Amino acid sequence: MTRSRGMFKKGLWLALGLVLVAGAVFAQRLEIAEAVIATDIIDRVPADAVESYSVAVEQLHCFTRVLGATEETALVHVWFHGDAEVARMTLPVRSSNWRTWSTKTIGAEDRGDWRVEIRNEQGEVLKQLAFSLF
Repeated sequence: MTRSRGMFKKGLWLALGLVLVAGAVFAQRLEIAEAVIATDIIDRVPADAVESYSVAVEQLHCFTRVLGATEETALVHVWFHGDAEVARMTLPVRSSNWRTWSTKTIGAEDRGDWRVEIRNEQGEVLKQLAFSLF
């Protein structure tokens, strides 16, 4: 009787642990509701969203609105010029409907193809935005 009771307790703890791990994995199922490259952010909203910019704008913003966070987490914006990573910014996410953005200063030497990968804390790419600078 004692042995089966001990095995039952171990099984119960194992099941509880699996439920907690599964809950943690599924709880942070983030969804990118909106993501754009913009020349300005006004009142926490992108002013525009186009795929080709002049280097004369001097700054670009990667705006992201994310849904689904059940606890504080983060997004990572990884900026690429061609295939070279040129910036990585970790941005906090503090609610289930959160707006955030990163900013990249650009100059004449930055002409060409760009992309920003929006990743979760684990490094999974949730969305990718491509644009070019002329």
